[in-house]
Amino acid sequence: MAGLPFDQREGVIWMDGEMVPWSDANLHVLSHGLHYASSVFEGERAYGGEIFKLTEHTERLHFSAHTLDFEIPWSVDEINTACNQVLEAQGLIDAYVRPVAWRGSEMMAVSAQNTTIHLAIAAWQWPSYFDPEQRLKGIRLNISKWRRPDPQTIPAKAKAAGLYMICTLSKHAAEKDGYADSLMFDWRGRVAEATGANVFFVKDGELHTPTPDCFLDGITRRTVIELAERRQIKLNERPIMPEEMEGFEQCFLTGTAAEVTPVSEIGPYRFEVGEITRTLMEDYHAEVLPKG
Repeated sequence: MAGLPFDQREGVIWMDGEMVPWSDANLHVLSHGLHYASSVFEGERAYGGEIFKLTEHTERLHFSAHTLDFEIPWSVDEINTACNQVLEAQGLIDAYVRPVAWRGSEMMAVSAQNTTIHLAIAAWQWPSYFDPEQRLKGIRLNISKWRRPDPQTIPAKAKAAGLYMICTLSKHAAEKDGYADSLMFDWRGRVAEATGANVFFVKDGELHTPTPDCFLDGITRRTVIELAERRQIKLNERPIMPEEMEGFEQCFLTGTAAEVTPVSEIGPYRFEVGEITRTLMEDYHAEVLPKG
């Protein structure tokens, strides 16, 4: 199953209010979302049969759609219920869940006020985002030539499909050169994030992470900040310049897919997989497990 193309898998997908066979969950080639990136999505993870922070994800899905000037015609509660129904229908306990909303095919131009808004939810098994053996030693990142844009030029707070184009380009270039991922700077030349995860650094027992003013303030990012507060680990959320990486001791990424992943290398900079990183990895693993 893991190696099958995503259009050839078995099971069902929730689409526009009903379960449909996986192979029938299609959209027209002239859908506005395909041509003009009028599409938003979420990446969610289920542990032990429960989707971690499901409501936060669904609320962000609604926010992202509203930011792209459309409203999803299903409430947060209805979408939450549908996500859980998909998980059950697929017989999955530990899984990845992907809700996606997009504009339909009624209009084919930049304007799209009269398009139908569609919503689909799929779930599938998803192993570790990065190679498990490499992940424990710390993954290697290069530095992307692409930069996160000025938030006055893009809807930076939305989890919108079009914003990931430069992430794909960056990750492809990194993997071509033997790296696991790529670190992106922002338009000012400051450290921003990896292609699909936020970044943290450790120095002298304190955490340092870039201010999320032009990229997503990830749900996993916020969770890890809460975990650090419980441990009374001081957090410094601030602008970080690339040359500061020379003085950082540890580094890790956070994201729904990445979870908490140590980093051993970013371009010319080297890091150890130290105690704070390992502690937050363990704390995050305990946090996501169903309670009771």
